[in-house]
Amino acid sequence: MEKLYDVLIIGAGPIGLACGIAAKNENLDYLILDKGCLVNSLYRYPVNMTFFSTAEKLEIGNVPFVSTNPKPKRAEALEYYRRAYTHFDLNIRLFEEVISCTKVGDIFQVQSSKGNYKAKSIIVATGFYDIPMYLNIPGENLAKVSHYYNDPHYYAGQRVVVVGASNSSIDAALETYRKGAKVTLVIRGNEISPRVKYWVKPDIENRITAGEIDVRYNSNLTKIEEQQVHISGPKGTETIANDFVIALTGYRPNFELLRRFNIDIPEVAPMIPNHNPATMETNIKGLYLAGVVCGGLNTHLWFIENSRIHADLIVASIRAKTKP
Repeated sequence: MEKLYDVLIIGAGPIGLACGIAAKNENLDYLILDKGCLVNSLYRYPVNMTFFSTAEKLEIGNVPFVSTNPKPKRAEALEYYRRAYTHFDLNIRLFEEVISCTKVGDIFQVQSSKGNYKAKSIIVATGFYDIPMYLNIPGENLAKVSHYYNDPHYYAGQRVVVVGASNSSIDAALETYRKGAKVTLVIRGNEISPRVKYWVKPDIENRITAGEIDVRYNSNLTKIEEQQVHISGPKGTETIANDFVIALTGYRPNFELLRRFNIDIPEVAPMIPNHNPATMETNIKGLYLAGVVCGGLNTHLWFIENSRIHADLIVASIRAKTKP
């Protein structure tokens, strides 16, 4: 017979791990599934990325996060969460994608790419980093276009267009520029985002003022071709030579997966999934949301730092239901 878990957690990111730790501390029988590697979203971050927060705000399970930097880097975070995983000996199955989740009576039946499971409760902690917000313009499917940014060395000596004004876009523009790329920033608004890290914002503004990085404000990329791109701005359409496009226009949760779970999601922005903020329980009794997925398209609402509490709220709700 299939084993019946107290709780099945979908997502092995920092908040999914925090949920697993909270469940283990309450002696709940749990399992964590993830379609990728451990903390898969963090693994896909740029290799040189520095977090906005200090290390202690990223801690889970009361495990100290010791960093030699004022703000920890990606490599340090990957090692920290791996150590937390091994410290608690968490029950995790990686590279196993959840395909469906249906409720029969009071029991959830979960089908994955590798097996079937049963659980009394489900926690969805899938984040929002898997699906880019596409530009939906001609040429976006060309091999020269990427919606993720990793290592600046790849773009050395190339003509690069970076789309966006957020932290990821500005980091990509500065790092590729410093590796010898000729960088053009295409920004839909009239300024660099005020949410850009405070120690980075003066750097990009100085590079723009010095003419070292080109910028097109109030502009949109309208077409991508093999050797050039078209930009629509206040003065009309401009065509510039181009080798690579890094379109960092944001990401969104997997709404299709949540709807397959029968979670209510509004059709209009910000598309925040139905859940009770006090318990994180959705419209489906026993099915919970944790982490950044709770914000829908408002991906700036929840971070590791302020959503760690979701683990305790959820496990407290589950434990309250199981007590006599």
